[in-house]
Amino acid sequence: MKKFFLIANRSKDAAQKTADDIQNYLEENGCRCMISPESLPTGIFDEKVPKRRYRYTNPDEVPDGTECVIALGGDGTLLQASRDLAGLDIPLFGINLGHLGYLTQVSSEPELMPALDCLMEGLFRVDRRMMLHGKIWSGDTVISDDIALNDVILNRYGMDALRFDVYVNDTVFNEYKADGMIVATPTGSTAYNLSAGGPIVDPGAKLMILTPICPHTLNSRSYVLPASSKVSLRLDPEYRLRQCVSFDGGVPIKMMPGDRIDIETAGLTAPLVNLDRVPFLEIIRRKMRQI
Repeated sequence: MKKFFLIANRSKDAAQKTADDIQNYLEENGCRCMISPESLPTGIFDEKVPKRRYRYTNPDEVPDGTECVIALGGDGTLLQASRDLAGLDIPLFGINLGHLGYLTQVSSEPELMPALDCLMEGLFRVDRRMMLHGKIWSGDTVISDDIALNDVILNRYGMDALRFDVYVNDTVFNEYKADGMIVATPTGSTAYNLSAGGPIVDPGAKLMILTPICPHTLNSRSYVLPASSKVSLRLDPEYRLRQCVSFDGGVPIKMMPGDRIDIETAGLTAPLVNLDRVPFLEIIRRKMRQI
């Protein structure tokens, strides 16, 4: 790889200096590295991916011929980059400046420069992680839709639990009174799904995980479904509470009683660079020690 585009989360203290160090190192070794302009969350419509909005990184700013996008910050930075740039199909490489960092490959020194050497020399593979696509319906109208690499989450606004039905492939699966529901990918199994008691899944698997959030029942199990499944969360029209849906922890989208969200595997994938430095189970073991 010789052509890079770097996205830095400038809310991290060391982000700007690390970004400059990366750019200098790559350019000293004959590469091109453009740093993304500082940006704030927006609602700008992205014509390249219909009915979606980019929030931090405008895909039009990524130069033609870019071979790798470096996301500098943490898992949240990489997640947002994967959504904003999903239509470009450019490998993403995450560098962690945060705490746990399940998705990012390396942290700062002494791992950083050797990792950049691997990128320049082609010593890596690209893992194509499945993503989810959700459509929010009000009656017969789609009011919002988006994609997620980690999860799509139905959650409450206030203190009262929600009432909703879960359908799988248009068949009633279960009724819930709960704080919400997590629909996660294998990549997202180590995020909110893990905190809510859901299973850890190898990120290379192709499946969907349903994990209820604080259900008011003796049965609080998660369910694992094939990636080909269609999941619908349908809100009780008589239970007049405020609720919302978020994609990868983004800005919540309000839903009204009687609305529903349909969730399926997205047609897009997230191409994440894997240096094969540490096996997945070893990463989990190390991270669990940090919590």
